[in-house]
Amino acid sequence: MPQKPSPFKRSLSFQNRTIAFFYTQIEQQQRILQRIRTVLPEVLAKQVRHSLIRDKKLLIYTDSAAWASQLRFYKSVILASTATLTRAPAEILQIKIISGQTGLFLGTERKAKIPSIDKIEVIRNHGLTVSDNQLRSALLRLSTTLERLSSKV
Repeated sequence: MPQKPSPFKRSLSFQNRTIAFFYTQIEQQQRILQRIRTVLPEVLAKQVRHSLIRDKKLLIYTDSAAWASQLRFYKSVILASTATLTRAPAEILQIKIISGQTGLFLGTERKAKIPSIDKIEVIRNHGLTVSDNQLRSALLRLSTTLERLSSKV
């Protein structure tokens, strides 16, 4: 049985300047990243995760502040190595730290440690005996909040 022709073309089969532009940007970023990794010591090169040039500013992304401070020592070497890869060479190096806020959570979930009912009562009783009104109010609110949270657990 003959196969029916598809009434629609796939979206990537059309000539699209926008997609082509983004592909060239991705390729340029990969070339810049590779060049940066080649001029850095091997241990430090492994810590460079991403890089891009935007408005004469070279952005480098790493995982921690410790690696970022080490990368700053190579500022002139990095800027000189990437100068030939772009039309307008980068003049400023900015190192950014990729935080754990990316949605991928690898650690265990942290939970608050709620004190026992006895300790909550001690906080409440102490709050009733304190002469300072502001401290008394804070201790009573704390005991109320802890009591409410302990009932949820």
